[in-house]
Amino acid sequence: MSESENHDVSVPCASFVDVAIVGAGLVGASLACALDALGLRTLLVEASAGGTQPAPSFDERNLALGKASVNALASLGVWRHIRTAPEAIRRVHVSSRGDFGSVLLAATDHGLDAFGAVVIARELGAALEARLDELKHLQRLRPARVSAVTSSAEAATLCIESPGGEIREVRTRLLVAADGSHSAIRESLGIAAKHHDYRQRLFVATATAEREHQGGAWERFTPDGPVAVLPLGGGRLGSICTVAAEQADAVAALDDDAYRELLQSRFGYRLGRINRVGKRSHYPLALIKSEQLVAERTVLVGNAAQTLHPIGAQGFNLGLRDALTLAEVLETALGQGREPGQIDDLREYARRREPDREETLRFSDGLSRLFAITDPAVRLARSLGFGALNGIPGLAERLAAGAMGFRGDVPRLALGAAVAERSA
Repeated sequence: MSESENHDVSVPCASFVDVAIVGAGLVGASLACALDALGLRTLLVEASAGGTQPAPSFDERNLALGKASVNALASLGVWRHIRTAPEAIRRVHVSSRGDFGSVLLAATDHGLDAFGAVVIARELGAALEARLDELKHLQRLRPARVSAVTSSAEAATLCIESPGGEIREVRTRLLVAADGSHSAIRESLGIAAKHHDYRQRLFVATATAEREHQGGAWERFTPDGPVAVLPLGGGRLGSICTVAAEQADAVAALDDDAYRELLQSRFGYRLGRINRVGKRSHYPLALIKSEQLVAERTVLVGNAAQTLHPIGAQGFNLGLRDALTLAEVLETALGQGREPGQIDDLREYARRREPDREETLRFSDGLSRLFAITDPAVRLARSLGFGALNGIPGLAERLAAGAMGFRGDVPRLALGAAVAERSA
């Protein structure tokens, strides 16, 4: 790439950059793509070596992307690199075992072709990796880790260490912490975060069933935790099954047939018999919320800012909106002659993100707690709520808009056809 600055740790990097992103997961990589159009000298610090060692977030999880996220990834030039086309979500069915009633949302009822789409995180990660290789203003340090960070009104300073022990110092006008739920940047700067352990594990696997999914997505709440089935290409299904933490080891030890029966008992027979399940992986579930989004020359995005319960599938969608909004704020600042990282601009980012962040956190955490209650009065209220969503004009539309990512101050790149593609 003779015209590009995109390189890895084997090439000396600049000692001063406009933006340093620590963490090259799905959100950090998406932000790098969004910033390239602004011409900012950007450094991406990655713990993974790449190649056969992809970033940890590039795994087998199924990502339900809202329409806003689908639009944004198209605007960023990512979809042209995807190996398997995203599978459209055309219907959403929500129910609770033991409660009467359910909610059914159909995209056609809202004048839409789809509410969003489903991709495997690993495949989205590979597409982002290919897009990063095209960027003109990006430098990459990998594998590397930040061993120390300080910030002042003028710049943030990073000490970056390679596996061989080499340490280099990089100063940046803006430091972006995209380094996950247990963010080392957040901790180094003394930014407090609230933690809540849901005492649950999320099991993820692909599956097949007797009936075609026809673009349907199902979320089923049970006393043991939620279970979801998402549409994937080739007639496959993405299955998500939540179990109590104390049961996780026993569930992990089940053979494929026994796990298939567990999933069947939790999900039911909406798609007939589940024929097969693929390789399983599982993750602990926790709510982590940073008490502030910005500090001097520093901003938090994605899981470093907030980690959600997967109910409603809003985690990556919310983090992507963080990245898009930050890019938009920086674009405005540059247009008005300000360098990246000015505190007033970072406060503007936090102001714009707060309503969406708070509403999404309340939604996911509230649902996880509400459907864990077995009191008969609460179950009756839930059932009446299902009826209200189906019967009161406007409620279903609001739920659909929120699920698609169109709430509050929507970033321009998420609006789709109205925005010209800004990729190279």
